[in-house]
Amino acid sequence: MAENNVRVIDVNVGIFEENDRIAADVRAQNKANGTFLVNVMASPGAGKTTTLLRTIRELGSEYKIGVMEADIEATVDAEKMADAGVRAMQIHTGGECCMDASMTQTAINEFETSDLDVVFLENVGNLVCTAEQDVGANINIEILSLPEGDDKPLKYPLMFTVTQAVLVNKTDTRKFFAFDDEAFVERVHALNPLSEIFFVSAKTGEGFDAWINWLERQIDLAKSF
Repeated sequence: MAENNVRVIDVNVGIFEENDRIAADVRAQNKANGTFLVNVMASPGAGKTTTLLRTIRELGSEYKIGVMEADIEATVDAEKMADAGVRAMQIHTGGECCMDASMTQTAINEFETSDLDVVFLENVGNLVCTAEQDVGANINIEILSLPEGDDKPLKYPLMFTVTQAVLVNKTDTRKFFAFDDEAFVERVHALNPLSEIFFVSAKTGEGFDAWINWLERQIDLAKSF
């Protein structure tokens, strides 16, 4: 039998290694500038923008804050931020389903974030490829709306593995949807025992005190190193 001389190259390994290298550069750059980067992931309609607007209001004037809005098309979310007086930048991903580290590095340089204490990157809306790419953030958070159901950790396990905090939004809709809080927490912690889980309503403000207190601790902790 002839020897098999076919050369095999694992392209995915090379791509992810390069992405991880750039992500490390992003973290180093932000650390040098004293900027805390939060990668925000969620499904479309989970309430990312509304939750971010309330989060920024709750953080108050203690921090200089900016938001980078990533989307395939449109400028709707960036316009909402700007209308609310938040420094914002729209990023179009050119058809890509999520941000990667190279895109993020380009964006923070264009946005000139060196004078900002906190930058929120509102990633493209989906629970799949956004979880696969390290963008160089200090923390990854996921916003899940209560109407989406408590089974999402079973369907999208990687998302709940890579996030440091999960916000279950739209708790004001409980009377309309069945959502098992205990089962959800168990499913998340089976994947990621250290994940913080907050049940919130961006509409009413329910649960935001705990979320904001935790976020402020993460920001202050990062600045102490």
